[in-house]
Parts: sequence; structure tokens; C-alpha cells
Amino acid sequence: MVVVSGLPGGGKSTLMRSAVPGGSDVVRIDSQDARERWERRMPRWLPYGVYRPLVRLAHYARLRAALGSGAAVVVHDCGTQSWVRRWLARDAVRRGRSLHLLLLDVAPEDALAGQTARGRRVSGYAFRRHLRAVGRLRTAAVTGRLPAGCVSSVLLDRSAAQALRAVRFESLPAGVPMAVSAHLRPVPAPAAAPPPTAAPPAPVVPAAVPSARAGPRAAVVPPPGRDDGTTDGSSCGRAQGVTGISGPLPG
Repeated sequence: MVVVSGLPGGGKSTLMRSAVPGGSDVVRIDSQDARERWERRMPRWLPYGVYRPLVRLAHYARLRAALGSGAAVVVHDCGTQSWVRRWLARDAVRRGRSLHLLLLDVAPEDALAGQTARGRRVSGYAFRRHLRAVGRLRTAAVTGRLPAGCVSSVLLDRSAAQALRAVRFESLPAGVPMAVSAHLRPVPAPAAAPPPTAAPPAPVVPAAVPSARAGPRAAVVPPPGRDDGTTDGSSCGRAQGVTGISGPLPG
């Protein structure tokens, strides 16, 4: 199971629809899909707040059915409902599955712009709740602490999220534990080399002074910069019997 979390307007639904297209073997559970289905059935003049409980009930009922099917699941999580992740973690343990967190690291102003672009904005109170909840998840991901029940945590900034094309599920060999905490970001472009400078002119030696052949100058070459790759906060929490692995993911 993969939980996609982040701020409202940060691109969670866009990422899920791009990485998990319809008709694939992976079940996509997005609360936005449930909302749109109910919006088509309700009169336009009816405020969303009136039937919001029905949308949430339909969303969680579909999630429960997906978990019971045994299929791989990618589920949308706003981050404020911690009981949802506890539910998923308990279900994963009971069914012998793994739970992974995919967190979108988007600036608040970009998330607000995304809400404006889609024509729906959450209230200021609700957005502050999202900021606090996602901030705690982000701090845990950066410092390498896995949320309870998760075996991996990946933090994607906007550029990395837009570059994501697919989520692929594969069975791990038996007895291979995994604890991954990675922060993916674009690889920085190499610094441009400074332009060559002209060699200083040779000193003029007066004819009356016997000239001496100067020895070669020692060229000081600065050590090459350390390449940090694409990992930030590469340390990760270790539990007994679980090996911590950190670093850029393949692809």
C-alpha cells in the first residue's frame, strides 16, 4: 500500500492519476474521485458541506473494499486524519503487506495557488491544520524517522512529483526487511568552470644582474566538491532487526 499525502492543492490527485492510470492492476483510492461522483449527482445549488459526510463515508467504504481485495492500493491521505494511517498500518500487519508513505513537499503558497486553479479552496482554519499535520510528516521524513507502521518514506518536491510517471509494485524476496527514508529533488547542475586567465608576463631581469633559472611553481588544485547525490536527510531510524537504507531511488 502507498499513502500519498500533502497539502490541499499540492498535486496529490494529479500525481495519482498520472502514476496510477485507470484500468491498471493497482487500485487508486482518491477522495477527490468520490467527491466528483457525488457532485455530479447533487444539485449545483447544494453546498458541498451539506453532503461532505456522505462523500467521506463513500471514500472509506471503497478503501475498505480495496484493502479486502488483496490488490495493491494507492490511497489519498490529507494528513490530518492520523487514525487513517493507523488503520492502514494495522491492516498491513494483519495481511502481511507493506505500507509506504509518499509525501509531497510543496510550499504553502504553491498549494494555495493550486487550490485557486482548481476552483476550490479550503478554509483558513482547515489549511492551518493541514500545515501542522504535513509539517510533522515532513520533519519526520527529513530526519529519517519513519511514521508508525510505514516501511518507507519518500519526500518529493514539486519538480520530482511532476516527473513521476508510474508506481510499480513488486514482491520482495522473503526475509528482506526495508526501511527507507529519502528526499528526492532535482540533481543540481554542475558549476560552470571559471574562464581561463592569461598567464602573468615574465619578470624583466636587468642585464647587470646575473639571472637565475626559476624553478616551477607549485600549482594548488582545490579538492573536488563532495557530491551529495539527491539525498537529503539520509539518516534513517533503525529498529531491531531492520536495516536502515537511504539514498536516491532507482530512476
